[in-house]
Amino acid sequence: MRKFNIRKVLDGLTAGSSSSSSASSSSQQQQTATRENDVQETLQSEHFQLCKTVRHGFPYQPSALAFDPVQKILGIGTQTGALRLFGRPGVECYCQHDSGAAVIQLQFLINEGALVSALADDTIHLWNLRQKRPAILHSLKFNRERITFCHLPFQSKWLYVGTERGNIHIVNVESFTLSGYVIMWNKAIELSSKSHPGPVVHISDNPMDEGKLLIGFESGTVALWDLKSKKADYRYTHDEAIHSVAWHHEGKQFICSHSDGTLTIWNVKNPTKPLQTITPHGKQVKDGKKPEPCKPILKVEYKTTRVGEPFIILSGGLSYDTVGRRPCLTVMHGKSTAVLEMDYSIVDFLTLCETPYPNDFQEPYAVVVLLEKDLVLIDLAQNGYPIFENPYPLSIHESPVTCCEYFADCPGDLIPALYSVGARQKRQGYSKKEWPINGGNWGLVTRSYPEIIITGHADGSIKFWDASAITLQVLYKLKTAKVFEKSRNKDDRPSTDIVDEDPYAIQIISWCPESRMLCIAGVSAHVIVYRFSKQEVTTEVIPMLEVRLLYEINYIDSPDPEQVPPLPTPGTGSNPQSIAPQSHPSTSSSSSDGLRDNVPCLRVKNSPLKQSSGYQVELVIQLVWVSGEPPQQITSLAVNSSYGLVVFGNCNGIAMVDYIQKTTLLNLGTIELYGSNDPYRREPRSPRKSRQPSGGMLVMASCMCGLSNLYSESVKKLCTSYITGLCDINEGTTVQEDRCKSPTSGSGSPNNSDDDQKMNNFIEKAKMSRKLSLPTELKPELDVRDNSFSRSRSSSVTSIDKESREAISALHFCETFTRKADTAPSPCLWVGTTLGTVLVVALNLPPGGEQRLLQPVIVSPSGTILRLKGAILRMAFLDTTGSLVPPAYEPWREPNVPEDKEEKEKLKKRRPVSVSPSSSQEISENQYAVICSEKQAKVISLPSQNCTYKQNITETSFVLRGDIVALSNSICLACFCANGHIMTFSLPSLRPLLDVYYLPLTNMRIARTFCFTNNGQALYLVSPTEIQRITYSQETCENLQEMLGELFTPVETPEAPNRGFFKGLFGGGAQSLDREELFGESVAGKASRSLAQHIPGPGGIEGVKGAASGVICELARARLALDERGQKLGELEDRSAAMLASADSFSKHAHEMMLKYKDKKWYQF
Repeated sequence: MRKFNIRKVLDGLTAGSSSSSSASSSSQQQQTATRENDVQETLQSEHFQLCKTVRHGFPYQPSALAFDPVQKILGIGTQTGALRLFGRPGVECYCQHDSGAAVIQLQFLINEGALVSALADDTIHLWNLRQKRPAILHSLKFNRERITFCHLPFQSKWLYVGTERGNIHIVNVESFTLSGYVIMWNKAIELSSKSHPGPVVHISDNPMDEGKLLIGFESGTVALWDLKSKKADYRYTHDEAIHSVAWHHEGKQFICSHSDGTLTIWNVKNPTKPLQTITPHGKQVKDGKKPEPCKPILKVEYKTTRVGEPFIILSGGLSYDTVGRRPCLTVMHGKSTAVLEMDYSIVDFLTLCETPYPNDFQEPYAVVVLLEKDLVLIDLAQNGYPIFENPYPLSIHESPVTCCEYFADCPGDLIPALYSVGARQKRQGYSKKEWPINGGNWGLVTRSYPEIIITGHADGSIKFWDASAITLQVLYKLKTAKVFEKSRNKDDRPSTDIVDEDPYAIQIISWCPESRMLCIAGVSAHVIVYRFSKQEVTTEVIPMLEVRLLYEINYIDSPDPEQVPPLPTPGTGSNPQSIAPQSHPSTSSSSSDGLRDNVPCLRVKNSPLKQSSGYQVELVIQLVWVSGEPPQQITSLAVNSSYGLVVFGNCNGIAMVDYIQKTTLLNLGTIELYGSNDPYRREPRSPRKSRQPSGGMLVMASCMCGLSNLYSESVKKLCTSYITGLCDINEGTTVQEDRCKSPTSGSGSPNNSDDDQKMNNFIEKAKMSRKLSLPTELKPELDVRDNSFSRSRSSSVTSIDKESREAISALHFCETFTRKADTAPSPCLWVGTTLGTVLVVALNLPPGGEQRLLQPVIVSPSGTILRLKGAILRMAFLDTTGSLVPPAYEPWREPNVPEDKEEKEKLKKRRPVSVSPSSSQEISENQYAVICSEKQAKVISLPSQNCTYKQNITETSFVLRGDIVALSNSICLACFCANGHIMTFSLPSLRPLLDVYYLPLTNMRIARTFCFTNNGQALYLVSPTEIQRITYSQETCENLQEMLGELFTPVETPEAPNRGFFKGLFGGGAQSLDREELFGESVAGKASRSLAQHIPGPGGIEGVKGAASGVICELARARLALDERGQKLGELEDRSAAMLASADSFSKHAHEMMLKYKDKKWYQF
């Protein structure tokens, strides 16, 4: 426990003090500093360490697939060099090749706890899977040849590597050295052949004779190579190119797939012509004509069963006239052919079989199909070939993720409640068998607190995920688009759409875990409030509000204060600052001059809506078009269950809605929140009655209410401004170059007036952008600036353009002190803007119970203003002990159960859960406000509003995400900057605790999905399909090794198939091969050094033995060592017994000979 130095506190006070300091204020600051010295901070730098924990989701851009049939582990390689390994549900692992080259093939060393990966940069790597974090043991870089295909026979240490030149090299996987044995292409094909056979596309040994190697070349030639005699026994030629080859388990036949959609079955000893030619998807042609060609069959597998016909499974081969047909997997079993349509392109597939031995009946039971964006497992044992229900969290990208939120240490009953309502959403018709990929073991659970991840998607859906204990499992899915009428085609789409596609995409999620209230903001400027219920209801009429939020500013060079158009005053309320609830606006399709006016972007359903258990619609709020101008997208959102309020803002202003009474309470332009304290001396005016002919002006029309009487005469000076920005430029707008410049830029590039809003334009793709187009001269510069993220966020840019487009960037409900003179905290709303201003709005709530349903909520801007550099990102409040003061909330209760009289009485008496300071604390300095902006953080003492501490977070970059989080029973501020740094600061003193360069901002996906949460956890979307979780907690980093699952578990290899008496007698069984003798250096010699370069891996054998941890691993290793020692002792004992028997026999024979010749003379011999 460490107390602060009084000198540092005074330094912070001096830095944060205002210019007009008096003797009384300085003495007050000293008293404040004395009291603040009592706040004890426990967090130190040693509590922080940054590391990646786990990666969830579908592997992005998959390219290779492999399966260990004994360990039951699945491996997937990607085009970015990633390696994902899957065992039983909850056992996953992510690895990365440093080169980032695409993985072209994976090969497990079956039941050895190792994996070979071949990459597009002509390297092969050996991975050790016997440790929780797999590492590369060896690498081999080919210098003169390109790798095209690899084959590792079962229980062999010699890897065959085929190349683009048609040659085959052999690698010892133990030492990762090349053998001198090389199969050259010109020896494998006919000597009389003049053309090159093309790259090697297949290598496999005969299941019954390891000495015979089948080599497939792309051109259509197949050679059966005798490894011992070093020559080809047979050569099989076909006119069509070969894509894959597969053996029958008896080794007498093999099947090839070709580029014309045909399959050819060959008899090994008859190379002249194929035994059978099949066109699975070809049309039946009469009169012996050749069938029409089909698309290439990319892969075929030939699997046999003890009872019944063999399975021929293939991908591709569809007829060319099947335009628009989805990719298919075809399963041919006897006379039946099943065509299974897939949602995405097939990357690869594997058939799962009961035995790892290629010379036994395969007994296939499932097919793993790796698709471009999904993983499907098909049950071959059931009629109709149903799929298995996938237990992995691979559906994150089912619709593109547009936003993400992370909540740690949630209420304990929340996950069971979400799971129970989500269980009813599960599809039917899955296979009844258990998921067959069940290798590995779970790690030890050292953390027990609930964690929930919420993802918002482009189709308007929201998914809740259980993220506890570094796992991920979907709990519940909510479809927000159900409340809107859907257009059946593009022509039927309403003309009010402001996005070309995905009009329901989620931009912002605001969720209260304690009350289970959910609020979302969508890309079509709509907000939906949801309540959680365990009962199904039917809503006859969906509650709806339309809000008219668009403001304009007058621009006159020499204004006359008396000619300023007055603002509309509130209709009710004696207090000029109070705003009365607004009536529902009447909807009309156009204004008087024919422009689109007062219409929302989406149509809410007018028919009854059946809502299943889970989240149910409480209220739909939509911003409407105003005089031909579309509503601007929402940039901030907050909901409070205790107050019954939802508030949201955009670049035009702010609106507050009472979702209990379904009324609008506040509807103001951002400028009007300042009152007479506007530092930029801007003046709003009332809504225009007709469209101005000068199309160059973007108009901000005032809506239902205003606060003209808050403005002093001295502020009624009208400014000249022009607005530029990604979302705010009209079609056909002509831009004057001088008005696009910032006074401080000095260049022709557009200023950064709307950069803050662009950070909130969450939809990354072009289809999510507005129909409003940019002038051609602005497009390239905006694109470059948006992609490079080198935007200047300097607070010195004070152009009129920037000032006029001040957006709402942060909102926070709380119970605190709104004014300096306050003696007790009261409900209020803190508002942060993109210009770094913090404004406070006081809330006067009616009593609970029935009065809350009848009396209005009074909303009053208080005039309190605080300033920071950069846009405001986050606000929070601490009490005098340094503990977080969360917003008040209403505990969840079932809303669809009729309450009896006793419950109603309890409800009247019950007060919402508020965490205001206790009365025993001194009222003078009761709270600290923590405010984080893009550039700095400040801690403000309340109610005095003195800046107690200040920290400049970054000068050259800007903060993308800032969160006030709990860690180790304390509170800190965590920030992620655009320059890739992750930083944490203590509270309330803002001491730097962690500053680590982690991840440069390379695209908007990271910016919109990065979020911190309690207990040192954070996450972001690392690819369009994957979530990367990280931790900045030292304790979690230390326990991570135990929490990770084990991929390798000791399993006995199944016994080899019995050869049978007659096969053993007449030599009909499998023929073994001494590869060591054939490929070893003593016989084959050394390979050319220039051919390939050996690179030792970071996880070499010596390091791996010490690094591999875990009790199971150690026990398994000890058990294997004991088994080996026992086996060696047994062999020694057998040899000793044999020697003793031999000695006895020799002694017996010697004694018999001695007795035989004992009495004979020498001449009798």
